Amino acid sequence: MRKKVLLFAANFICLGGLFAQNSRVVEPFNSGWQFTKDTVNGRWEPVTLPHTYNATDMQLDKDFYTGDGFYKTDFSVTKAMEGKRLYLRFGGVGQVATVYVNGKFLTQHKGGYAAFSFEITNVVKQGTANQILIKTNNKAVPDIIPVNHFLFPIYGGIYRPAALIVTSPVNIAVTDYASPGVQIIQKQVDAESAEVEVKVKLENRRICHQQLTVKTAIADAHGKIVSETQKDITVSPQGVTYVDENITLQNPHLWNGVKDPYLYQLTVSLWQGDKEIDKVAQPLGLKKIELVAGKGVFLNGEKYNMYGVTRHQDRWQYGNALSPEQEKEDMLLIKEMGATTIRLAHYQQSEHIYSLADSLGFLIWAEIPFVNKVTLQESENAKQQMIELVRQNRNHPSIYIWGMHNEVYTKTKDDFVPVLTRQLNDIAKTNDPYRPTVSVNGYGTMERGENLAGDVQGMNRYYGWYEGGIKDLDPWATELQAKYPDYKVMLTEYGADGNIDQSSEFLPETKSIDPVNGQFSPENYQTETHIQQWAIIQKHPYLLASYLWNMFEFSTPYWNRGGLKARNLKGLVTFDRKRKKDAFYWYKANWNPEPMIYIANRRDSVRTQAQTTVQVFANVKPMLKINGKPIKGHTGVNSCHWLFDVKLKKGKNKIEAFSQNKKMQHHDAIVWILK
Repeated sequence: MRKKVLLFAANFICLGGLFAQNSRVVEPFNSGWQFTKDTVNGRWEPVTLPHTYNATDMQLDKDFYTGDGFYKTDFSVTKAMEGKRLYLRFGGVGQVATVYVNGKFLTQHKGGYAAFSFEITNVVKQGTANQILIKTNNKAVPDIIPVNHFLFPIYGGIYRPAALIVTSPVNIAVTDYASPGVQIIQKQVDAESAEVEVKVKLENRRICHQQLTVKTAIADAHGKIVSETQKDITVSPQGVTYVDENITLQNPHLWNGVKDPYLYQLTVSLWQGDKEIDKVAQPLGLKKIELVAGKGVFLNGEKYNMYGVTRHQDRWQYGNALSPEQEKEDMLLIKEMGATTIRLAHYQQSEHIYSLADSLGFLIWAEIPFVNKVTLQESENAKQQMIELVRQNRNHPSIYIWGMHNEVYTKTKDDFVPVLTRQLNDIAKTNDPYRPTVSVNGYGTMERGENLAGDVQGMNRYYGWYEGGIKDLDPWATELQAKYPDYKVMLTEYGADGNIDQSSEFLPETKSIDPVNGQFSPENYQTETHIQQWAIIQKHPYLLASYLWNMFEFSTPYWNRGGLKARNLKGLVTFDRKRKKDAFYWYKANWNPEPMIYIANRRDSVRTQAQTTVQVFANVKPMLKINGKPIKGHTGVNSCHWLFDVKLKKGKNKIEAFSQNKKMQHHDAIVWILK
């Protein structure tokens, strides 16, 4: 393997000028790695990060690999790095990372979804070869959340990008739970002014006090500085030094969700005389979010449509080792459907995803993987992951709420889960006092001990799938509002499996579908579930937000349901992101204002009944033709749902839908065959 040189010697001539102005350099650390599962008898193979050693096996069945995976790389540090501080930062390693430098243990990180960073300044040698060896392990264990592979797999490997960070000896902290070392707090924001508090954590590794100037600047979307402050400080060589700065912007341009996700950039820089010695930039989206019980979510004083989806991060044949382009594709598919808010389930997701949400305007629910099962041994790790989630991501304007757990239960109000949830709530509030917290249960009731530690109660309700009938969502929401009118409640999961390659001319009865062991999950049942339940949700503003489960199919290695092993089929887009199900277009018609027409049940193309009904999803008034003959229609559950009673002829039948507005022509067509 070709040896890696940290900050290549050939670049030091030009980098010297860079250091004179800004000594912080962040350099990708993703190439030149080697991987093996067996350091004794195995063969090392070259890999590039991100990489997972479960890219396919966890997506096929329950016979998948869990255990160690080893990564190593050799590098040298040139003399030009003398006097600098060197760090490595990993965006995510599944799920235990044990780090050795030059054969000696350096650090360990437990948890597969948060970033972690560590300093290597004093353990590497200049002018000679150094080696970093990282042992990863993705085995589910009782003291690290998630504690099993049941709801989603714990992929192994260094599956998110890594970076080398080079700073001055006096710097903005890099190892504060891998946070940026800068916290932005929005205290009071409206159209007239915005009060912003900036907290900075500094470290000094020189032998004496350092006299510095901290400059804080806010630039608008065009790069123009609109506010700048500076403060002279003394940084002690012992411990850490904290600096606070308060800034007021007049007539700010507000971050207004998907309508106008306007971003400023806030930069904190350290100066010693006229020399800039460190700098960190963070996104700044100025906004005010209010959650009002029984009424909804308000963004900058106006009610915000919380059109919600959930997202798992894995993808067919890639596992969770995704490229930035693949992550962007996910977010653009969500945008195309018209969603305005995303629950990123059930774990911290990549920094790139949060940044995309900032720029696209999604409101984000971010949570930790305290999910599905309790072992009574995960307390410390859950607290650690909550600290990491909040500190690493609290500056993202898109994040509006912190999730503490999902479907973990207790017997009394004072045992393990409610006590730990109260502690997680305290951690979130201590590290970010201005955002609400939420916990989630799957029982649909408020009288549970683990429910009320957070500011919001989320409830997962799978009526028509795991219990009851599709329309039972309506009386549940009605009763909940009557009993608890002052509570903040969200519908946090709903939906049904839909195998896009299984179809049925007739809507199956609930009793004919076994959601746990059955192999028949036709797409049209999923479609009907979402048609009916979205119409119900529209009638209940008491539910502050709703999140359909799930935007994308994802791996569930222990499942064998719906005709596909190891797959949760509730996604509205297939696992490979290549096909969109009918329910995708149902929500697009309801949520995306761009005019559209879509004929549903297109894959139920072989028919046995001449008299049948065609469903059209449209946000413009449609007309229908069958074999060239116009057919009158009527609305169904809402104004985007159109029904046309038709009579098919033997053989091929061409069905066409058009908009009635001649100035805006929209068209869709399918073929049904009557046997």
